[in-house]
Amino acid sequence: MAQTYDAIASYTFGSAASSYTFSSIAASWTDLVIVTNGSFATADGLNIQFNSDTTNNYSSTYVGGDGSSAISGRNSSTSSMSMGYMNTSQSVVIINVFNYANATTYKTALSRDNSTTYVLSRVGLWRKTPEAITSIKLFGANGYNFNSGSTLTLYGIKAA
Repeated sequence: MAQTYDAIASYTFGSAASSYTFSSIAASWTDLVIVTNGSFATADGLNIQFNSDTTNNYSSTYVGGDGSSAISGRNSSTSSMSMGYMNTSQSVVIINVFNYANATTYKTALSRDNSTTYVLSRVGLWRKTPEAITSIKLFGANGYNFNSGSTLTLYGIKAA
């Protein structure tokens, strides 16, 4: 089955900032893809929240490595979903959010990222009472700022 990607929105940080929110996301696609290309002022995890939900409805599991050793871990019942790692140089994180417009299921996300430090894959779950995702906030897990020039792009995917 072929899929088409539609660019929904893109944002480039003109100055350092702690977060960005894609809002008013229409239910016009099957899935979403978020591509981050940039860095943080201090190396930090990249977290997301859906629909301004800050309660402990998120969990994530990761596996990866740094070229010489493997790492893995799990976060459960947290106030945001850990979906990547960005350091102080160029990092790319790609996040797939599945079935985002469905109002009857929990939401899952997969991500992969590579920085000069790690290569990681993650799976996340949002366990709030099922609802369609209409906004996505991206931010540093420890509050570090995105550097100026970092870009975030949101794509919608339609099954052909």
